[in-house]
Amino acid sequence: MAILVNESTRVVVQGITGDAGSFHTKQMLEYGTKVVAGVTPGRSGETFEGKVPIFDTVRDAVQGTKANVACVFVPPAFAADAILEAAAADVPLVVAITEGIPTLDMVRVRAFLEGRDSRMVGPNCPGVISPAARCKIGIMPGHIHKPGHIGVVSRSGTLTYEAVWQLSELGIGQSTCIGIGGDPVGGLDFVDVLSLFNADPDTHGVILIGEIGGAAEERAAAWVQAHMKKPVAAFIAGRTAPPGKRMGHAGAIISGGKGTAADKIAALEKAGIRVAPTPAEMGATLASML
Repeated sequence: MAILVNESTRVVVQGITGDAGSFHTKQMLEYGTKVVAGVTPGRSGETFEGKVPIFDTVRDAVQGTKANVACVFVPPAFAADAILEAAAADVPLVVAITEGIPTLDMVRVRAFLEGRDSRMVGPNCPGVISPAARCKIGIMPGHIHKPGHIGVVSRSGTLTYEAVWQLSELGIGQSTCIGIGGDPVGGLDFVDVLSLFNADPDTHGVILIGEIGGAAEERAAAWVQAHMKKPVAAFIAGRTAPPGKRMGHAGAIISGGKGTAADKIAALEKAGIRVAPTPAEMGATLASML
C-alpha cells in the first residue's frame, strides 16, 4: 500500500515534448509508471516514443485516457496556467516539478485550488515515488529506492535522495517518498503528508526533512505530538545559514529572527521526534527508532 499514488495511477505529462519533460518521461516509463498521455498544445495526434498519445489539452487527455495524475514540466512563465488547467479538468493530483514559478502566480493557484478536489505536490519538487507500486512521478533516481514501510517527506530534493539511499543501504525500504518542495507558496505541506502516512497501515515510520525559513516544521511538530502514532525522525538543513541570507530554496530564508534551524529542532525534539545531527545520520536515526 502507498499514499497518493499506486498501481492504478495513470499519468498525463504536461510539457512532454520539452527537454525536461521528454527526458524524465522516458525515465518514468522505464521505472514502470503508467504514463498514458502527454499534453503539448498544437501537437494533438502525435505520440511520444511511439506509444504515448499527445493531446492539446489536459481535459482531452483525461477524457481519452482516464489519466488521474498530472505531472507538470512546463516552463516557469506558463507553469501556473498548466496547474490551473489540470485542476480545472478535475485531475485528483497535480505534481508540479517546475522550478522558478513566480510566487504571485502560485498565490493565484492556491486560491483556485481552495475547495476543489485536486491536490498539488510542489512546485519546485522532485515528485512522488512508491517503489512497491513501481510508480515514479517526477525526477527521482528510481534505482536507489527499495519497497518497504518507511515514508519520507522532504522540502529538499537532494536530501530526499540521500535519506532514501541511506535507508536502502540499511535494508530499510520505503512505502512512499514525497518531495513537497521548498517554495514559500505550495501545495501539500508536512502536516498533510504526515496525516496520510499516519493513516497508512503499510507505513511504519517516517523521515521528515526540513530546512530553515517559514514555520512548516513547527506546525508539523505540534501535529506529531498531538496525533502521530508512528516514530518520526527528522533532519533540518541550514543550521549555519546567516539571518537574511536565502539558502537554496526561495522559502529557505530566516527573516525577523524566525524560522531558524535551532527553533525548528527544539520544536521537533519537544514533540518526541529524534533529530539527526548531520545528513549522514538520517537513516541511522530512523533505524534506531524502529
